Amino acid sequence: MIDLTDKRILDILQDDAMLPIAEIADMVGVSKSVCWRRINSLTEMGIIKSKVALLNAELLGLKVVVFANVKLIRKGRKELEKFMQEIQKYPEVTECYTMMGGVDFLLKIVVKNVKQFEDFYWDILSQMDEVMETSSTIAMTEVKLTTKLPLNSVEISP
Repeated sequence: MIDLTDKRILDILQDDAMLPIAEIADMVGVSKSVCWRRINSLTEMGIIKSKVALLNAELLGLKVVVFANVKLIRKGRKELEKFMQEIQKYPEVTECYTMMGGVDFLLKIVVKNVKQFEDFYWDILSQMDEVMETSSTIAMTEVKLTTKLPLNSVEISP
């Protein structure tokens, strides 16, 4: 479990993981060495998974976001595992979730245009042996996109 200091460090890192340790330490009110140790500890615990740069997809020409629902032919663990392994190969698929309800998977696919999605759909997704049915929705406007987790909901140790 984390404490309030860890939570404050995590909140700052979610906004900017490139900040110098000294600046984070000042913002939290601890020494640089304490801050460094806590960040290392949070990383070792797996709470901090990685430090990455968030890129602007539109400026890179990746202007189309598609959400695809996927139903598998059979719903056994073997088919689920095979699909999950296969989908890892495609960088266009930026997120993949197993679902409960009417579909088996939800994919977020990021491409430069509708033609690129069409090619991905016909050449890859629809050709997977496990896939029975798909339905896709194209996003029009990005209203909110964040990787920041709601730490206000996280329990802290006293």
